[in-house]
Order: sequence, then structure tokens, then C-alpha cells
Amino acid sequence: MGPWFSCKALVLGLLLMGAAQASDRIDINTADASTLQQGLTNVGPHKAEAIVAYRRQHGHFLRVEDLTRVKGIGTATVERNRQRMTTGIMKSPAAEPPRRALPASVPRR
Repeated sequence: MGPWFSCKALVLGLLLMGAAQASDRIDINTADASTLQQGLTNVGPHKAEAIVAYRRQHGHFLRVEDLTRVKGIGTATVERNRQRMTTGIMKSPAAEPPRRALPASVPRR
């Protein structure tokens, strides 16, 4: 099997591991306090409950950075956990520019 096979297997394993990690992100708009506490670094039970309470009172987070609006959550915590979080909100594709209406056809005589 040789060294090339081992190299290919290693690269494939790393790619699959990266894909798995990307899909394992915590949706801060739907996760319960227990999930937030277990999945995020420097987020204990009080901060996790504060995130859930803020979300109930103010609605969904539009961006991960909006988490800093929660008391006790700073930019350092957001940056430390950025790769672990998602808002679950898909960005809409850029709106197409409006199309000009075609001129009305004029009947020929």
C-alpha cells in the first residue's frame, strides 16, 4: 500500500473531521442553557441562562456578535467561541436589481 495511501487517508480524515466540526456548531438562537454551557468555553450556568433569558425577551440574535449584548458576555468570549457558534439564520442572496420594463409594442399599420 505504500506511503501515498497513508498520506491520502490522512488528508481524507482531516477533511472529514473539518466538515464534522463545521456541522456541530451550536445555534445560539435555539440551544437551551445546558447545551450552551457544555458547548461554549467560559460560559457557565449563569451566563447560559442569561443568554436564553435575553433571547426570550429581545428575540433572535442576527449575528454571533450580538451575543455581547447579554450581560456577562464580552467580545473575548465571542471570539473564543466564534467557530463553535452559529445563529442559524441564512443570509438571503443579494437582491437582484430591478429590471426595466420593456417598452410597449406599437402595432404596425
